Amino acid sequence: MPADAVVFDLDGVLVDSEPVWEQVRRAVVAEHGGHWADDAQTRLMGMSTPEWAAYLADDLGVGMPPAEVAALVLDRMAQRYAEDGVPLVILAGKEYGSGSSRDWAAKGTALLGAKAVITESFERIHRSNLIGMGVLPLQYPEGENAESLGLTGEETFDITGVTALNDGEIPRTVHVKATSPDGAEKEFDAVVRIDTPGEADYYRNGGILQYVLRSLLAS
Repeated sequence: MPADAVVFDLDGVLVDSEPVWEQVRRAVVAEHGGHWADDAQTRLMGMSTPEWAAYLADDLGVGMPPAEVAALVLDRMAQRYAEDGVPLVILAGKEYGSGSSRDWAAKGTALLGAKAVITESFERIHRSNLIGMGVLPLQYPEGENAESLGLTGEETFDITGVTALNDGEIPRTVHVKATSPDGAEKEFDAVVRIDTPGEADYYRNGGILQYVLRSLLAS
């Protein structure tokens, strides 16, 4: 392992922020021939990505297919958070990564600024590919999911215990604290899905490419 490889806990990680979502969606609607409705933000709350993309395209008059609307909004969101230096976390369900385009799917996750993914379970290869891109794979406690834990996707997340990797250990769990916009906190221990010492080396270095480059420089 290269001597200068080190990881840090993830503090202040976001799933999303409603004011930024509204700003980006408003901008996309205005730029593409749509008209923002007075009750749009209220109606958008709680919608899934396909639902809000269809709403922007069909009801608010954005002149492009819903899939393109979703891609544009998500890309703009990622750019905004990157400019502000805000890392992101993904909350997901079962078999996360199934049907993905292998390593390109993990690259997309990393390029969008996601630093961690919390799921009920992972597709095996995608989990490994996330580590190769420096994204931390975590699972909810057994039998739990975002809904049962009361997570809405509006929280700020603090993930602690990751730094145990700096001591050559793979922590079994890390502590996750999710703080809602109103200040309410939910806490749980997430299972770390870094399953082998080799994967730990990749993650500790920020990904497989960084690991290889540092190893070459050290040799």
